[in-house]
Amino acid sequence: MTTLPAFAVQPGEELPDPALESRARALSYELRCMVCQNQSIDDSDALLAKDLRLLVRERIKAGDSDAQVLDFLVDRYGEFVLLKPRFRTDTALLWLFAPGVLVVGLAGYLVWALRSRRRDGTAGALTAEERARLEALLAEDRDASRTV
Repeated sequence: MTTLPAFAVQPGEELPDPALESRARALSYELRCMVCQNQSIDDSDALLAKDLRLLVRERIKAGDSDAQVLDFLVDRYGEFVLLKPRFRTDTALLWLFAPGVLVVGLAGYLVWALRSRRRDGTAGALTAEERARLEALLAEDRDASRTV
């Protein structure tokens, strides 16, 4: 059994022109419900979300482009109304923090891996003195096992 997403858009809100309604729905997915905060206005049953859906449709009927509708709502409610904030200087930290942490983590892992590989490569090499001492210990061990 599959379930379809529940949309909060009421039949009376929909625009008669399917192309305009499609634009309105696409814009509604980009806008945050200011009450629910983690839902788009298309998914929210809050009264403010309904008002925003109607406002989007009014602006589209008035002939505004998608960018103009979004700009109007950002001017009115602030950048927070967008579910996916625009990349600007004041949102750069928001956009760059996670990739920055990933890059630093990968760089740290590479440094650790290279250092451990070098350590492993030098750990197996014995100096001539160490080799002679090892041979002497092994010879003593062989002699002790023969006498027992």
